[in-house]
Amino acid sequence: MNKGTVRKVLITVFWLLLWQGASVLVHNSILLAGPYESLLALCTFAATSSFWLSILYTFLKITLGFALGLVSGVLFASLSYRFKLFREFITPPVSVIKSIPVASFVIIVIIWAGASSLATVISALVVFPMIYHNMLSGLEASSSSLIEMGRLLRFRFIDKARYIYFPQVLSHLQSAILISSGMAFKSGIAAEVIGRPLHSIGNGLYLSKISLATADLFAWTFCAVILAYLFEKAVSLILKKGSAA
Repeated sequence: MNKGTVRKVLITVFWLLLWQGASVLVHNSILLAGPYESLLALCTFAATSSFWLSILYTFLKITLGFALGLVSGVLFASLSYRFKLFREFITPPVSVIKSIPVASFVIIVIIWAGASSLATVISALVVFPMIYHNMLSGLEASSSSLIEMGRLLRFRFIDKARYIYFPQVLSHLQSAILISSGMAFKSGIAAEVIGRPLHSIGNGLYLSKISLATADLFAWTFCAVILAYLFEKAVSLILKKGSAA
């Protein structure tokens, strides 16, 4: 291991020891469960099929919501850039989606569609305005000289999108995608805590709360953090390969 890796390991060990020491001093597992208790709870969960189903279903639903928000954000931003009248019509609902608290959307979705699709819808609603605004900003910042050159050379639409627009909006879009990927998981799991769909991380967090099982709460939280981290890394890797292509 290089020095950087060793340093990170030592820092992690330091915080774990500090956490364990604080847990021993508090001496109340309801107020503060230590890393050892949390690890035991995680191992207990890992031995059950329902735990893995919860991980899988939450991951798939939030990933689907992220994809829907990304695609719709890119599509609506492109239409808004091309058609000014469309932008005027779409601006009010986009502003509403961006401003309304997630909890309000959660309640509306539960009433309209039930809890099963909650994480997907909420993740999509959180991702959509971020992608929309950044994509639109990137399109508006596109070089007018390059656009005019493409028009004079009679580029096909697909060539304009690939060689003129895509390189110029990529930087705007990359930052929005990376930020929204983390927000998708945070909002999706928060929605699950309220809606409590079966086989979900949010339902596990809720059950930990009502049973005052802090170790279980930390175990579920650890899973949520790891899922979000892995998803962000995967998205970052795809973006790097896409920009290099």
